[in-house]
Amino acid sequence: MKKNPFSLHVNMDDFLPATEEEKAYMVQMRPSTTFFKDGMKRLFRNKIATLSLIVIVLVTLAALILPAFWPYSYDTMLGVRPGKPVDPSYNNLAPFEYGETELAKIAAGEKVFPHIFGTDSAGRDYFIRVVYGTRISLAVGFFASIIVLIIGMSVGSLAGYLGGKVDLIIMRIVDIIYSLPDMLMVILLASVLKQSGLNEAIEGTVLEKLGGNIISLFIIFALLYWVSMSRQIRGQILSLKEQEYVLAAKSTGAKASWVICKHLLPNCISVVVISTALQIPSAIFTESYLSFLGLGVNAPMPSLGSLASDALNGITSYPYRLVIPAVTISLIVLSLNLFGDGLRDAFDPKLKR
Repeated sequence: MKKNPFSLHVNMDDFLPATEEEKAYMVQMRPSTTFFKDGMKRLFRNKIATLSLIVIVLVTLAALILPAFWPYSYDTMLGVRPGKPVDPSYNNLAPFEYGETELAKIAAGEKVFPHIFGTDSAGRDYFIRVVYGTRISLAVGFFASIIVLIIGMSVGSLAGYLGGKVDLIIMRIVDIIYSLPDMLMVILLASVLKQSGLNEAIEGTVLEKLGGNIISLFIIFALLYWVSMSRQIRGQILSLKEQEYVLAAKSTGAKASWVICKHLLPNCISVVVISTALQIPSAIFTESYLSFLGLGVNAPMPSLGSLASDALNGITSYPYRLVIPAVTISLIVLSLNLFGDGLRDAFDPKLKR
């Protein structure tokens, strides 16, 4: 018999106690998670970002470990030996070719480690120079991004939290820096710093090992590249500082520095991580083109940009010397950009998934 939908009759079977099987089905126990764990799960589900991370790790490990085991040094001219005439047969060797002395050793039954990428015009092993150049480029990109992170977080936090005239002045400075042509200003600053006697100023100090040109690069990043980070941090803090927990901290008499460090910046961590990850490839690219123009690292220390610049002299005869550092730069920058995009997709809660 069909039940009348308007009937007041109550079916008592609907009120029977649930069985144990029904209880187990209704209660779904999930392990507790955090924002970081949840973001990492989404990140590793992104195959492109995971592959990019693997490439970055492998390239970094190779740049750090290989020089310790490689039989050649980045600045050793193989044809120059104390008390003996220069052997020009080591200059401009093609990949897996050997100099005359090495051929004699091979003929005598000795083992000689090959020159995988050949040698340059000065008889230096090109593979180890590419490895060292990768190390320099990665180090400059990483430390430059740390400098940008510190300055951008500090300036953006103050502008967003204090507001008023402080925010107005800082944002106008940011607008002025944004209005300057990036490439031109970087080249001009690098040229001025190179001619400013910086090398003489750091002579005899700990900074002498870095060289004036690398310090100049860090100064350039400190002057020009913090504006994007500061704008993003300011925007986040402007939206967070009116939250209840921030107002509660203010009402208890907490200092501005404590509120910023304890409550605001921890809630900006996703923006900080994503911006820093995307800043590293920008820093590497900037260092590479400055070194390409002769405004980068000091010789004989190589970087990928300086190697590409040196390769232009013999590009018709030895094109692979330009292709190798160019491909290495492209691989590193592309991997870092794809990984940064993956971080943004995984940790930005505003994006749809």
